[in-house]
Amino acid sequence: MFRAGYVALVGLPNAGKSSLVNALVGQKVAIISSKPQTTRDNILGILTGSDYQIVFVDTPGIHHSKNALDRAMSKNVRAAVSGVDLVLYLMDGSKTPTDEEKEYIAHLETPCLVVKTKIDLKNLKSFDADIEVSSLTGENIDALKEKILEHLPEYQDKHYIYDEDMYTDKSVKFLIAEEIREKALNILHQEVPHGVAVEIIRFNESEDICYIDADLICENDRHKGMIIGKGGQTLKKIGSYARGFAEELLGKKVMLKIFVRVEKDWRDRPDKVKSLGY
Repeated sequence: MFRAGYVALVGLPNAGKSSLVNALVGQKVAIISSKPQTTRDNILGILTGSDYQIVFVDTPGIHHSKNALDRAMSKNVRAAVSGVDLVLYLMDGSKTPTDEEKEYIAHLETPCLVVKTKIDLKNLKSFDADIEVSSLTGENIDALKEKILEHLPEYQDKHYIYDEDMYTDKSVKFLIAEEIREKALNILHQEVPHGVAVEIIRFNESEDICYIDADLICENDRHKGMIIGKGGQTLKKIGSYARGFAEELLGKKVMLKIFVRVEKDWRDRPDKVKSLGY
């Protein structure tokens, strides 16, 4: 028998959803940052075996809406949960579950597994879960896959939802743009809030080289100065890390140029949020 279906990863910001998707798929399909709400769009990670295909949907963290970007992210979560075969509700093992989380799980109409994450950390909290995992060490990742497969539909013949060699539905341009954003978030730490986005302006690829121009968008001139850094060093560091990722992804030399652009309060503009793909 062949099993195939969709699985949504849901939980509060920083519950470890993106890390777990990457660990399950075995490829980097979602960016990771210690900052909450790093994931903005529903990102698919696709795991294919000889007798199964699991399509994981990495969703933005569940949170209260403050602006157009937040509302778009919340809509993405609702859409993901309504159309899947199984929900993995992730709970950070170092934090006590909230009443709001318990109520959310209780009202889910889709089958759900509660996954306790980050069990490699010290001072773990005690609470009930269907399985405990660590994306960092890989502990119980295979066991989680087996539990997931038990909940997916069965087919007599092979039933691939996506091509066998695909590991994400996102384009190369999207993955590179997200990598730039991840590096910006991680290098800038707490200096710049989540008002950053990346837009690929040019993507010209030949057999041996790829030319990429990207705009790193922020909300004011003060943040622009922080992103560029003294003598342009911060921006150069962001570009250097992102270029390495792009070269590994494309398997060729990459000429990457990043420009910083100010768009005041872009997160409050639904048209801009939509144009950026969120």
